[in-house]
Amino acid sequence: MDNKKQNIVQKIAQELDAGFDCYYNSKTAEVIGIPSFSDFFDDEDFKEAFSDSLEKIKKHSSDFIKFKALESFESFEIMEGFVEQVPDKNLKAALENILKRKKPFQNFKHKIDFSDFRQNWFDYKQIALEKIVENRLQ
Repeated sequence: MDNKKQNIVQKIAQELDAGFDCYYNSKTAEVIGIPSFSDFFDDEDFKEAFSDSLEKIKKHSSDFIKFKALESFESFEIMEGFVEQVPDKNLKAALENILKRKKPFQNFKHKIDFSDFRQNWFDYKQIALEKIVENRLQ
């Protein structure tokens, strides 16, 4: 993959990681991130803050590819994939246990943030998100 396309893939993946819906214009290579619409659909402040982007997307809708923010199950699958490859047996067991209990996202984040594998998690998640984006762009 060339550098330009890789940069676009990375940018879209970062928007998705932030919980944004992302729109990619294949003609102009423009990437627009907007907080997941369903959360704010009737909020006037939201519409005003993102009016230029929303108008551009509406006006050129046929040029944009929409990448929806990840569903909970998709994020959970990424966490499961990460846990499978953790080499530290104690951390792996703790994370597996966390994924089986209530509030897995919050508890997973807390455990990872205070481990030696924090950066490994960020790297893994970024690569997983980029694969999702690459598959959609093909």
